[in-house]
Amino acid sequence: MYRIPILQMGQTLLVTIQVDMQDQMALALQDDLANKISRSGAKGVLIDISALEIVDSFVGRMLASISGISRILDATTVVVGMQPAVAITLVELGLSLEGVRTALNVERGMELLAHDRREKPLAP
Repeated sequence: MYRIPILQMGQTLLVTIQVDMQDQMALALQDDLANKISRSGAKGVLIDISALEIVDSFVGRMLASISGISRILDATTVVVGMQPAVAITLVELGLSLEGVRTALNVERGMELLAHDRREKPLAP
């Protein structure tokens, strides 16, 4: 099975989804990201979905799930590059992606993560 690569850039993990996500691939990505966040101590996860033209409800729920897992592991997730048709489909499916932060492109997503790191108080 093809696994989606996860790159580390400082305190940020970068995931670029270039293929249509199958259910098993989405589940593997969720596990791989959770493990990578835990091992690396990353504070941000940027998921670039600009190559995706179609999503289904399962992939939408997986993005929300990944964001929730990241939050529990003390990392912020930003999804970038969402095509208008994908956004429309997610809304039509009734998926608001609660808790998922979005940005138009990678640059804005990285700025959002950097801003969050500056604003986040250190734990006592």
